[in-house]
Amino acid sequence: MTAVRGVAGRLAALPWAYSYLAAAAAWAGAVALNGGAGGGALIAAALAFSSFAVLAALGQMLVITLGPGNVDLSIPSNIALCSAVSMLVMDGRPGMVVPGLLAAGAAGLAVGGFNVLLIRLLRIPPIIATLSAGLVVLSVAISFGRGLKIKPPDAFADFAAARVLGVPLLAVVAVAAMVALHVLLERTATGRGIAAAGQNLRAARFAGVAVERVRLVAYLASGGLAGLTGALLAGFSGGNSLDQGEEYLLLTISVVVIGGTDVGGGRASVAGVGGAALFMFLLIAMLNTAGAGPGPRMLLTGLIIIAVVAVAGGPRT
Repeated sequence: MTAVRGVAGRLAALPWAYSYLAAAAAWAGAVALNGGAGGGALIAAALAFSSFAVLAALGQMLVITLGPGNVDLSIPSNIALCSAVSMLVMDGRPGMVVPGLLAAGAAGLAVGGFNVLLIRLLRIPPIIATLSAGLVVLSVAISFGRGLKIKPPDAFADFAAARVLGVPLLAVVAVAAMVALHVLLERTATGRGIAAAGQNLRAARFAGVAVERVRLVAYLASGGLAGLTGALLAGFSGGNSLDQGEEYLLLTISVVVIGGTDVGGGRASVAGVGGAALFMFLLIAMLNTAGAGPGPRMLLTGLIIIAVVAVAGGPRT
């Protein structure tokens, strides 16, 4: 009993660990329902598809860490716009892959900057500001990309589908982004400022934290990562589409919360984002394998997410 309590105590100190335990349980359930077959292929698919959720959710995580009311609702529209921007710049030419990625990143940064402009200069609450920005960006994406379906260069499509020692290259990109965000949060004044602002905004200002600067960094990072996600999605799926970002609003928020980031702000969980993204993909795979229809699948998904958040979160500040 003492050993069990000791393990529970260690897990409580590592809220991100629950997301990986939940992912492992969902994988085991899917494999069991499939008669014990296909476990390796399922892991490979989960690593590839969850990489997009990881990249977009990392930016969302930074914004949510800023404190109550901060959330980026423009991510889906940003992804749709940047997928079109990247494909237009690449135009099927191998030599334009890097410029296309840079253009997508720049467009994403512009969306992030627009969000901050609305929040800072017009004093609009972040939820309303990013929702409004998302509508504007989606309108731009529609006028910019309606009827437009450009295939990615073969080299870029091959990159998006490539594997290194059996591991999808996209998963390597996602892990690299997680490491970079961990370093930002743990080893830089900007990262510590984001956490401090989320813990107590007034105290952070009194302590000399450049609150507006760290807010700008968080929203720019969210926009830039969403832009990169849009470009990679276009490369992976064979071209741009206006609905490519559709599922990434609630998905990114769910991944951030399930991963252990405090919804009240001040505590980010970079490691948990990876586990939560895997869990979300594997959960849907398990329910699909079980033959659940769209209605029951949505209901069960919601209930399971609530249960995981309740268990993983513990007392939140």
